[in-house]
Amino acid sequence: MADRITQKELITRISERTDKSEEEVELIFNATIEEIYQSLKRQENVVIRNFGKFYIRERSSGTVFKFDPSQKLRALFGWSSTYKGNL
Repeated sequence: MADRITQKELITRISERTDKSEEEVELIFNATIEEIYQSLKRQENVVIRNFGKFYIRERSSGTVFKFDPSQKLRALFGWSSTYKGNL
């Protein structure tokens, strides 16, 4: 297993899974990433079901970017989780 996946490879895999062209997927993917970025910039939480929550917290030492994995993602890695479905 590769130790990382590039954006291009992720787009290719999504394209194959959805029967959409790589160009269509890339457009949607880039728009999604940009909207997540802009939401965080406005200090809005971004919650993606079955994946997790991205959020910003202000600390005395400065701004901190946080990620809280979903219960499904926690279960996948054997972390404490209440998830009961298939992985």
